[in-house]
Amino acid sequence: MASTTAAEAPAEEASDAELTIGGMTCASCAARVEKKLNRMDGVTATVNYATEKARVSYGAGTTLDDLVATVEKTGYTALPVVRPAPAPPLRTPEADSPPAPAPAHRDGRDDGLHAADGGTADDPRDTADRTADEALAALRQRLLVSAVLAVPVILMAMVPALQFDNWQWLSLTLAAPVVVWGGLPFHRAAWANLRHGAATMDTLVSIGTLAAFCWSVWALFLGDAGMAGMRHGFDVTGSRSAPASTIYLEVAAGVVAFILLGRYLEARSKRKAGSALRALLHLGAKDVMVLRPGPAPAPGDGPSGGGSAGARPPADPRAVEVRIPVGRLLVGDRFVVRPGEKIATDGTVVEGRSAVDTSLLTGESVPVDTAPGDSVTGATLNVSGRLVVEATRVGADTQLARIAALVEEAQSGKAAAQRLADRISGVFVPVVLLIALGTLVAQLLATDDITASFTAAVSVLIIACPCALGLATPTALMAGTGRGAQLGILIKGPEVLERARRIDTVVLDKTGTVTTGRMTLGRVHTVPGTTEEDVLRLAGALEHASAHPVARAVAAGAVARTEAALPAPVDFTDVPGLGVRGTVEGHHVVAGRQRLLADAGITLPPSLADALAEAAASGRTTVAVAWDGAARGVLEVADTVKGSSAEAVTELRALGLHPILLTGDNRAAADAVAHAVGIDEVHAEVLPEAKAEVVRRLRAEGRAVAMVGDGVNDAAALAVADLGLAMGTGADAAIEASDLTLIRGDLKVAADAIRLSRRTLSTIRSNLFWAFGYNVAALPLAAFGLLSPMIAGAAMAFSSVFVVTNSLRLRSFT
Repeated sequence: MASTTAAEAPAEEASDAELTIGGMTCASCAARVEKKLNRMDGVTATVNYATEKARVSYGAGTTLDDLVATVEKTGYTALPVVRPAPAPPLRTPEADSPPAPAPAHRDGRDDGLHAADGGTADDPRDTADRTADEALAALRQRLLVSAVLAVPVILMAMVPALQFDNWQWLSLTLAAPVVVWGGLPFHRAAWANLRHGAATMDTLVSIGTLAAFCWSVWALFLGDAGMAGMRHGFDVTGSRSAPASTIYLEVAAGVVAFILLGRYLEARSKRKAGSALRALLHLGAKDVMVLRPGPAPAPGDGPSGGGSAGARPPADPRAVEVRIPVGRLLVGDRFVVRPGEKIATDGTVVEGRSAVDTSLLTGESVPVDTAPGDSVTGATLNVSGRLVVEATRVGADTQLARIAALVEEAQSGKAAAQRLADRISGVFVPVVLLIALGTLVAQLLATDDITASFTAAVSVLIIACPCALGLATPTALMAGTGRGAQLGILIKGPEVLERARRIDTVVLDKTGTVTTGRMTLGRVHTVPGTTEEDVLRLAGALEHASAHPVARAVAAGAVARTEAALPAPVDFTDVPGLGVRGTVEGHHVVAGRQRLLADAGITLPPSLADALAEAAASGRTTVAVAWDGAARGVLEVADTVKGSSAEAVTELRALGLHPILLTGDNRAAADAVAHAVGIDEVHAEVLPEAKAEVVRRLRAEGRAVAMVGDGVNDAAALAVADLGLAMGTGADAAIEASDLTLIRGDLKVAADAIRLSRRTLSTIRSNLFWAFGYNVAALPLAAFGLLSPMIAGAAMAFSSVFVVTNSLRLRSFT
């Protein structure tokens, strides 16, 4: 990703960038910037008014400098957004030379952090947040001062009893700073737009308020309005008396105050709408305690080098703890996480046991027990024990960074209806200027009343509101996707919402989606004279030496049930596709398929044969066990159904969806799982490459299909479905091919995801309906002189606030 400095050379292939656009005040501004960027050769840009960001794709011959220059020539500012760097290379031995450790506090904090490690640079997002907060505070101050000065002006104009002799001169004194200083952002933006041959909402506000103010100044100094005994009342239609004795100071000051109020409420609401994403981006730890190699061991003092093959070696007891900024963490680094600390990055536990609270990232409230070999995710909270973790992903590759990127990408998208609104916003202001001019001429010709004509024209200028059109989609997306991220749901874009509305069929992959995807030991059948403990001890000892998932399930179950260490096998042999054999405690043991026992001349007695047949009919995997030439038992192993799957299927049905189970497993196993969760339609024994074909066939029947899966073999089906939902606990390929990602891996979240998608789309549509309806109704009222300019200003401010407030209701989605 490009940095904040200019790119030194053009990209050789298409590149992506994100720019923060400054100076935009309405949807027309965003439309202008987007139009200018898209006119550049090889550039495709989308500008989002609500997030004040532009996402740009540009090809060879274009640099980041060119993009920034184009935006600045349009009259706005542009600053490239700095992204987290990709994962650096694995730590090399040279990089492991121990630094001189800085003095540490007794609680482990490092006083020498900044001196020893170069300090921590300000996070660009922190800087952006501070800038946004400062801008909001400045807007609030401008609003308060303008409101304090404008309220007396409005009251004196509206209440004749408050109009004392020469009251109009006090109104001028109070209104002047409101129009000039309070309205300065509008005038400055209007002037900048004029220099670039453009017009925006600021142009409308600036012309309207300055016209009202200048008219009043003319009437006071050159007309009859400055006379000591001048009085006038207030009329919601804005009709006044003779032009020379009419002033509009309350209009000029009131409109500025109302629009500043609208801008402030809109800005604050936009900050709230994006608060979920900002909280997500700030979840990560700022610094981390890494382990660096300590002094070289004396001869004979090194570690023994034992341990099982393939396991990560334990942490070096001589390692020195050094606290560094998390940005300097490399893949392969080992770091310490104490109770109450956040895990700095994605990694694998190499030492210690603890419970990890993942609720901040996944919404799951129950802490997850972790032990050596378990994977942990950055930004989650270590609850109880001390852990040593080896970093496997850092920077932009971490799950937190990828989630944030997905949410930001979704928030920058535009629904089909919003693109229509943007096209309208692009020509909205010039059309309003023509309507205002036409209103002035038509009123003069029809009534010959210059005061009423002027009032109607100013009302048209002020009441028009393209902002509501520009805010309709992005604010709802910000609130909806932000709330989704809090609940463990990632929505990839607004087009996903459109498709979610039409879904009527949901196809569920079995393994890892409806079931846990982990084999577990079930019933144990034995012959008379043989105990269950003997079967588990001897079979478990053999299976412990195998890497097969069924073998791991048997070994884990044996350890758990016997509550004892398993003996080590001798002369171990793994027979591919059939099982294992070897010698345990002096017994020649065979464990695996019935065929493996038959090859050894061992026949199952009727009781074990019946148990094996019954288990196979129910879809459970069986392991036959024999030793010393005789069959001794049968073990059942099965993938267990997730506890929430049945409830999830019920919720999907309640949404009007028809659930279908899709699996490559045998018919008996598929039917057993389907019966357990309440699914009637089952497609079993489907090869991975045929899963996509099943989805295509369902779509060909006229169904709108959602696919829920987690494995690499589900990626094609996820891609061809109308809506793809990937379990966040699954393979990266599945997540990349999906439209929605369910971080928790809980099928119940699939129903929540579809409900949230539909609710967000409904909010977008209601926003657009209001935005279009407001302008369609308000402009004719103003043009026919039925609204005073001050009422028009209040209505315009309310329209934007209504849209943003309506979107904020999504933050309470449950």
